[in-house]
Amino acid sequence: MAQVTPAQQAAIDKLMQRYDGHVPGASLLVLKDGEPIVRKAYGYADLQHGVKATPQTNYRLASISKQFTAAAILLLAEDGKLGVDDPVRKWLPSLPAATDDIRIRHLLSHTSGLVDYEEVMDAKQEWQLHDADVLKLLEGQDRLYFPPGTDYRYSNSAYCLLALIVEKASGMRFADFVKSRIFAPLRMDGSVEFEDGISTVQNRAYGNSEVDGKWVRTDQSNTSATLGDGGVYSSIDDLAKWDAALYDERLLKAASLHAAFTPKTKTPEPDVPYYGYGWRINGDALWHSGETIGGRNVILRYPKEKLTVVILSNRNEPEPYATAKAIAALFRP
Repeated sequence: MAQVTPAQQAAIDKLMQRYDGHVPGASLLVLKDGEPIVRKAYGYADLQHGVKATPQTNYRLASISKQFTAAAILLLAEDGKLGVDDPVRKWLPSLPAATDDIRIRHLLSHTSGLVDYEEVMDAKQEWQLHDADVLKLLEGQDRLYFPPGTDYRYSNSAYCLLALIVEKASGMRFADFVKSRIFAPLRMDGSVEFEDGISTVQNRAYGNSEVDGKWVRTDQSNTSATLGDGGVYSSIDDLAKWDAALYDERLLKAASLHAAFTPKTKTPEPDVPYYGYGWRINGDALWHSGETIGGRNVILRYPKEKLTVVILSNRNEPEPYATAKAIAALFRP
């Protein structure tokens, strides 16, 4: 089993220094050969009530959630309940005619051209949107940014629609499907597609933003309740179980994992030459970030090296991808 040297641990603690102390914190996981060689928390999960972060703290994953939405679609494809080449309007016929040529695979790979729901929602809206509200917004947009499959544009709208397709194809509520088909089989017992008033988050981290040198709670916005694009709360301990499942067929078949991890489209984004299904692909690295009001997260995997770094935080800065890469470099050849 790999061991962390005192020099490596000192370097890690220096990289994570901004999260330490009486500030909104972070939980850090480094997995090597399937074992957690670093499993450590810094700072506070609930700064306002003095609750420290732990490895069991559940953070809102934001867009890291997209890999679970993609997995739900791939599970249903394995079940024969849908196909990734299905027209989206087969499942969501209320969408306008402009969406006729969009396939499920376009939604998964951000190549649909769908209008971003945040661009067309009421900026002054105080109530929280849900996935079904995104569909209603898009029903009134008989246009696309580009013809499906011809370009890349990161799309939260697409992943909200994917959640609705999961519900139609499975006959289950999306949150229930993810719990029964992904979280429960993997024993990710603290993880949840969080719905206010329906479910609860154990050991919950609350988001914060720095305003005029002081930390202010900024935990939810009017776009924080959609599930398909960012609704999962999870911990580094549960994500260790998720990471393990991505190496074998305990959840998804090898063909489904290959589909998720294979480049589907080029992107202009930094460190994202390609996107698969719910994963950014950069050479041998698979990764995804998650950004929400008062939170920044990243999962960075090097499958060939059996190395994974996860940083979950409940603060608006810093963006942790660079930190994760620097920590990974301490363990790479």
